[in-house]
Amino acid sequence: MSLLTKSLKEQLKNAFDQLQVGQTFTFIRTLTDNDVSAFCGITGKYNPYRIDEQFAHENSYGNRIIPGLLIANMVTHIGGMLGFLATKMQFNYIAPTFVGDTLTCVVAIEEKDETTKQVQASAKLVNQEGKEVLIAKFTSSFLKNKN
Repeated sequence: MSLLTKSLKEQLKNAFDQLQVGQTFTFIRTLTDNDVSAFCGITGKYNPYRIDEQFAHENSYGNRIIPGLLIANMVTHIGGMLGFLATKMQFNYIAPTFVGDTLTCVVAIEEKDETTKQVQASAKLVNQEGKEVLIAKFTSSFLKNKN
């Protein structure tokens, strides 16, 4: 095992050990046109609700809508920074998100299982007006040593 791998495993073990039920983590981001273009380009999702300005202005929302999985990635960003490997995720989209919106994502640890090294958590995303746009629940595992 390389020193880097050993160090990473130690960091993940320490992160799990320090994690407490009720603890919260926050990530704030303003979504840009470039974010949408990059996401749609990578995924191949060229839905006119997301990329066609004229079409979007004529739809019921009157603006281009951010792809749901793009905003859901804010939840996975926090999990990744903590060392989670998601095993189950559930997203409920409450309201649309638009280019220029600033979202605040708060992840709350709800349960921690020492035996399985899993956590149950919830997340809520709100826009700059405090309007809820997404709620989520997920189960994640921490890296386990084979030894």
